Amino acid sequence: MGSTSSGRPVDARDRDNEGRARNARPRDGLGRPLPYGATGVARQAEGVVRVPRASVAEAQELLDAGRPFHAHEVFEDAWKSGPAEERELWRGLAQLAVGLTHSARGNVTGGARLLRRGAGAVEGWASSTGRRRPYDMDLAALADWARTLAEAVEGGAGPVDARERAPRLRGDPGA
Repeated sequence: MGSTSSGRPVDARDRDNEGRARNARPRDGLGRPLPYGATGVARQAEGVVRVPRASVAEAQELLDAGRPFHAHEVFEDAWKSGPAEERELWRGLAQLAVGLTHSARGNVTGGARLLRRGAGAVEGWASSTGRRRPYDMDLAALADWARTLAEAVEGGAGPVDARERAPRLRGDPGA
């Protein structure tokens, strides 16, 4: 078996403590893998169970810091660990964060597509449940934000600055 310049065996896979394949390469603020040994940003712990308001607050902090990829991981935890009737909401929020991630990376098609898909998911969830402001989030404003950003990205605005274009989950500047 050969090895790479980092000394890692060519066919070795990074694995977590349970033996599942997990890429251990450091990541930048937009979640892109960096070379082994490079300094990246701290990764979000996976599989964390939070109360919904804590998920919203932590995701907003990450969005405000220009780290939408990491915010998506918080939403993904909520989607996977929360009640079944809220999974579509959290999945839609994760799609919005990934849409912003792709838009910041300069991926026009993927960014716009995920922003629109996430907007549709949160609106669909709100319509089906009658809940327009779960956990004080303004879902209509988030959907509008996503569609406006998708249009801007497709119109040549990208790559966008993730920090400057981050949504306000609760719709107000102090949220």
